[in-house]
Amino acid sequence: MKVTKAKAAENRAALVQAAGSLFRERGIDGVGVAEISKKAGLTHGALYAQFPSKEALAAEAFAAAFKRGFERMTADRDGRPATLTDYLDYYLSFDHRDNVATSCAMSACVSEVARQDKVLCDRVTEGFEQLVAVMERGLGASPVKAENRQRALAMAAAMIGGVAASRAVAKADPKLSNQILRAVRRIVGEVGGEEGQVEGARGRARATRRRARGARSPAPSTQL
Repeated sequence: MKVTKAKAAENRAALVQAAGSLFRERGIDGVGVAEISKKAGLTHGALYAQFPSKEALAAEAFAAAFKRGFERMTADRDGRPATLTDYLDYYLSFDHRDNVATSCAMSACVSEVARQDKVLCDRVTEGFEQLVAVMERGLGASPVKAENRQRALAMAAAMIGGVAASRAVAKADPKLSNQILRAVRRIVGEVGGEEGQVEGARGRARATRRRARGARSPAPSTQL
């Protein structure tokens, strides 16, 4: 039976979503096409009708994951544009570390990418450049004597590596895992010139909570 264009598009989206989730949970080399097809509710034939190879699927899955991640990270907060503080609170959070299947694909698979085909490396490079651009747009004044591009590059690399390192030690030493995230969050914020933005963002957050809760006092902060 011939598959309609609409059904083919639905199958492709299911494969991309399944692959992205599995790759982040278990690594690119730790997942085969059979598992991806099964998770998507499809057959091998349906997968190869859409993608010539696992590498091609991985490239599209990573690109889609980056797009969704940046949309969440840069989305408005309570009707205002997201700031550098919002970006860092989102990325360097316990939730981001602990939910690997929905996390940034770079932090989940960064150690594997160099061993993959160029098509996947290209998508990861594009995603990394996007993260750098977001960081650079949010920079404030900082005592760090470096060009904005250098600061943004260092921040993006530290964020990805910080989440990866925090995950790597989490089972053996949860306290150290938390310390890594807190340390990276603080230092990256300082490099980014966040100090003035932090107080402004926290003030807006407190005001929003007060409006939402009436006269009740705000709950303790859960920020790192």
